[in-house]
Amino acid sequence: MERITSRNNTIIKDTKKLITSSRERKSRGLFVLEGLRLSFDVLNSVYKLKYLLFTDTAYNAHGEKLDLLISRAEEAYLITEELAEKISDTKTPQGVFAVCEMRKGEDKLGDKIIALDGIQDPANIGAVFRTAEALGISGIIISNSCDIYNPKALRASMGGVLRIIPTETDDLEKMLTELKKTHRVYSTVPDRSALAITEADFSAPCVCVIGNEANGVSEGVLALSDLLITIPMLGRAESLNAGAAAAITMWEMLR
Repeated sequence: MERITSRNNTIIKDTKKLITSSRERKSRGLFVLEGLRLSFDVLNSVYKLKYLLFTDTAYNAHGEKLDLLISRAEEAYLITEELAEKISDTKTPQGVFAVCEMRKGEDKLGDKIIALDGIQDPANIGAVFRTAEALGISGIIISNSCDIYNPKALRASMGGVLRIIPTETDDLEKMLTELKKTHRVYSTVPDRSALAITEADFSAPCVCVIGNEANGVSEGVLALSDLLITIPMLGRAESLNAGAAAAITMWEMLR
């Protein structure tokens, strides 16, 4: 096993770029899981582990688990604590980094689908995946949103991104138009004139759209929606953040 000590090592530089640059991730088709828990989650996923970086401290504390990761990785490298701090996206690095290959979403989205239309906050994206996995959503569509492999999104998802492979599209209207042949399309809006979500019928196959944090669901998607739904608000707040709105919507879809 190779030991890396130089800050100028190509593997260190490339890993740092993957952590900090969405463009680099998309170009190379790779992303980085940081920390033992997230890295270990890849063992129970369909993602391929390309290479693993870890420190002596991490191995001394979690040798058995790291041995499992090493056995699944194409390559493994021992790095110094200094290098772990250099590439880390967290304040207190755990000294474990798993570089994995991206995968494309499956064609079959299932009967209960959540669609994210222009969500830009990686914490919201991650929260949606975490909740979707917990509740049993069958598919997630991502359109014009932030990178799901952003380190903050991966952490917020608590491994959910690894277990629900999203379908990504640049043309949500086209995809929803096709889905309308078999599904009802509901768009969430902060509008009291819309149907209260508690009164909506989710028994048939459906897609629920969650819109951009500032501007909501795009006009084209609203126009093709079968129904506009809203979450009743009894307090003074006019709206919820996208992660919270998605969680309530998914609960209503599946209860």
